[in-house]
Amino acid sequence: MSASVSVALLDRSYGDERTYAAASIVKVSILAALLDEGRPLSARERELAGAMIVRSDNDAATALWEAIGGAAGLDAMHERLGLTQTRAESAWGLTRTTARDQLTLIRAVFGGPYPYLRYLMRQAADGQNWGVSAAGGEWALKNGWMPMSDTGLWVVHSVGRAGSRLIAVLSDGHPTKEAGIARVEEAVREAVGAR
Repeated sequence: MSASVSVALLDRSYGDERTYAAASIVKVSILAALLDEGRPLSARERELAGAMIVRSDNDAATALWEAIGGAAGLDAMHERLGLTQTRAESAWGLTRTTARDQLTLIRAVFGGPYPYLRYLMRQAADGQNWGVSAAGGEWALKNGWMPMSDTGLWVVHSVGRAGSRLIAVLSDGHPTKEAGIARVEEAVREAVGAR
């Protein structure tokens, strides 16, 4: 099986519009849904949000996933923002999404009332700041990666902003995480060069 890559950049898409397991990029949606509740976050929620976005902590994501009402809460937020091809699953990392929908989400994050989320996306931990950052300039991003249990092949994604560019790259079918990162960064550079 060969790797598949889909890219959405500003008003352009490259590759097919297939759906992918979201892996940890869904953590952006989880925090956006929590922030959409329109109340200040508690100290504990802020701690969990930081761990989830900056270090990609899965236990923090699960706690906040439950706080937003799980799949139903996530689907409601996606519907409000116009993500038409994204469907939450009972396991948050298996939520299905497209590059175009992720670009819609990133537009909302960078154009809407989410300053805390944008701040956290600029703090990605060392070793997790690859992907969108390959476009150059100041970046704010969230990456996702996981091996699929049915194939053993890796899903590797990167969404966010580099300079003034909003970018979403989703991919799967990689033999290793490292191979996926290399392909995602290559796709970012290709897409930016194609503008």
